[in-house]
Amino acid sequence: MDFSQVLQNRRSVRKYQARPIEREKLEQCVEAARIAPSACNAQPWKFLIIDDEETKKRFAREVFSGIYRETLFVAKAPVLVMMVTDPLWLPPPGEFAKPTNYHLIDIGIAGEHFVLKATEMGLGTCWIGRFDEEKAKQVLGIPESHRIEILIAVGYPAEESIQPKEKKPLKSLFVYNHWGK
Repeated sequence: MDFSQVLQNRRSVRKYQARPIEREKLEQCVEAARIAPSACNAQPWKFLIIDDEETKKRFAREVFSGIYRETLFVAKAPVLVMMVTDPLWLPPPGEFAKPTNYHLIDIGIAGEHFVLKATEMGLGTCWIGRFDEEKAKQVLGIPESHRIEILIAVGYPAEESIQPKEKKPLKSLFVYNHWGK
């Protein structure tokens, strides 16, 4: 699959086959994320991968309850991946002049590398931002000082053809040289 096909095929998948995912494929996705650029090469991420069924069941029971029930579908994904920020990450010196959460930009870039590689290998993914982070930390033994910035569900899609969502027309998304022209 060429890069343009990967971009066209990438979708948020919410239904998965029960088929397990090979760890080699998961490690290829992490490798794709590892080589992502980051501000000052800080690489402020670590991946915690849940591929054990019992751990995943316990995690889902604790983390997707109450106001987070709408994301319970994630429990049916064969693998859950947490992107965790490193507490030792320091903002680049320029951040004090223009406050920007560079680590979140970095996580976004690395996460997108991860899901694009997964797409290339025939895996489906879904970014999840709504979950009980404190309970997730407790279940997985993540130190309080760390942050789980995002969770990615991963699995082989249950549906062969996932219809693309309608996107804005290309010409409506850019201007050249001046905002009002």
